[in-house]
Formats: sequence, C-alpha cells, structure tokens
Amino acid sequence: MSHENKYMKQAIELAKENASTSGGGPFGALIVKEGRVISACSNSVTPDNDPTAHAEVNAIRSACKELNTFDLSGSTLYSSCEPCPMCLSAAYWAKVDKIIFAADRTDAAEAGFSDAFIYDEFTLAPEKRSIPIEREMQKEGAEPFELWIKNEKKIRY
Repeated sequence: MSHENKYMKQAIELAKENASTSGGGPFGALIVKEGRVISACSNSVTPDNDPTAHAEVNAIRSACKELNTFDLSGSTLYSSCEPCPMCLSAAYWAKVDKIIFAADRTDAAEAGFSDAFIYDEFTLAPEKRSIPIEREMQKEGAEPFELWIKNEKKIRY
C-alpha cells in the first residue's frame, strides 16, 4: 500500500468512526509532513457547538499547535472528503503543499452536506448575496492596515 493510500485509509477510518457516533459528522482529516502524521482529526461541529470545527480545520489547528507554527509548508492534507470552501481556504492560509481527498462534494451533498450554495454565493456581487453585506467607515477601516505596513516588528504570514 502506498503512503497516500495508508494516510487516506486513516482519514476514512476517522470519518467512519465519527459517522457511527454523535461525534460531529462523517469527515476525517490528517496533516502529514515528512512521512509523519502530525495530526488526525474528525469533524466536531456539533459536540463543540462550532460551525468551523470541520475535520480539515481541526487537523490544521492541531498540526499548527503540534509544530508551533502557522505555516504548514511541506505538509499534505488528507481528507476523507473534498474540502468545503472554508476548509480549502484554511489549507491555502496554512500553506499546505498538497490536498488529497476521497469522496467529493457530490457524495457529501447526497448525505445532506451540500456546500454548492456557498460556491454560488462567491460568484455574486456582495450586495446580491443571501447574507446582507454592507460597507461602512472605509477610511477608518484602512487605518489598521496603514499601521501594519509601518510596523517593523510584524511577523508576516
């Protein structure tokens, strides 16, 4: 069995275990770096009362804590399912090198986990999205960025 299959099998097993309990949903994810599993997590949305506690986000958070860094360059995210828009964004922010998944968004939708509406929302102008979005205090809102630009002690990410 290839390393990829070994890690994917682990992610799927996490998802299956979670799917058989009230643990949060049928999703599992691993962060692997240099042939070592750094983190292995399941979805914990319902027990944590946290809509962001998807398996991939949990795995990214756990790996960052384990490695004491916000940069997961050199790592691979293995997910039992194609990452949703939030998880995909988190993977980009974490700078993972590669994402490997098993089930896709169609499989997830058939089980009641459709994120198609979110993908659709991204294509709309902000004022046409289902959640009202308004802009206020543009000038004042730019001030923190001006301070950031001038801050010589900042840590870029």
